[in-house]
Formats: sequence, structure tokens, C-alpha cells
Amino acid sequence: IRAIDKANYDATHKDYSESIDALMRAIAVLKKQAHDRPQASFAQVSALKSMSLIPQEAKRVLDTFLAQVSQEPTGLDISAPEAYGYEFQSHGVIEMLEKLLDKFVDERTALEKEEMNSKHAHEMLVQDLSAQVDQATQDREEKSESKAKHLQAKADAEGDLQDTMTTKEADEKYLADLTATCEQKAT
Repeated sequence: IRAIDKANYDATHKDYSESIDALMRAIAVLKKQAHDRPQASFAQVSALKSMSLIPQEAKRVLDTFLAQVSQEPTGLDISAPEAYGYEFQSHGVIEMLEKLLDKFVDERTALEKEEMNSKHAHEMLVQDLSAQVDQATQDREEKSESKAKHLQAKADAEGDLQDTMTTKEADEKYLADLTATCEQKAT
């Protein structure tokens, strides 16, 4: 079970790390933008759309942003740009990406903490089970020793009983012989 949890953690951690890295690169690219650029320069921003952890709402905002940036002025549309128009648009996207970055960093940190707790719990379980096995082995050995001592004591007691019975029979025979001899001398 621990191997499965570790594999899931590794995959999720890798996904979060890749997403965080992509977000940081995209934010850096957007912050460097001081004027309109063709959509090709937003490759890092476009790459965010393929990440599995990026929410659909964030992908939709990115699509809108990239569509606005890629529109080139035509005909009479060419005029002096409005002040801070582009910065305002990218500021909102940068802010959204930074919030997303913070969210992913927090989630990755929580994932790492959860993994550490899970690993610790697993290690504690292994340690506890090892201690139980050691204790059971010690108990079994103590019981085996105790049984062996009891069996030896029983064997000794049975041997002593046999010796005592033999001695008693010999004493009873001697007593009977002595009594017979005394009666014979008395008569």
C-alpha cells in the first residue's frame, strides 16, 4: 500500500512542480512585455492551457487574453495606443497567474506535508509491528524455556518417585524378612 501511495504522491508532486514552473515562466514572460508582441512570444502562456491542473476558468481567461494580444490593427484602426491599455490587460492575467501560482504552491506544500505524515505513520506502523513480532518471539521463547523446565522437573519428580517406590518396596521386604526372622527366633 505504501508503494502505491508513494507512486501517487510522486506523480501528483511532479504535476504540481511542472505546473508551478510553467506558471513562473509565464509570469516572467508577461512581466517582460512592455508592448504588443505576436502570439508566438506567448509560448509559455499558451503552454499553460495544456496543463491538467489549470482550472477551466483560468484556461478561458488565458484564451481571451491571447486572442486580444494576437489581434493586429487593420486599416483605420491604426492609431496611437491608449496609455497603459496593454499593461492593464496583462496585469489582470499576471494577477490571476500569481494567484494560481500561490494556490499551486500551497497545494503542493499541503501534499508534501500529507506525504510526510503518511510516511511517518507507515514507519510507526512498521516499527509497532516489528516490536509486536519481537515481543511475541520473546514470549514464545520464555514459554518454551518454562515448559522445558517444567518437563525436566516432572521427569526428575517421576524419577524420584520411582526411586522412592523401589526403596519403599525394598524396605517393606526387609521389614517383612526381619519380622519373619524375629518371629522365628522368638518361637
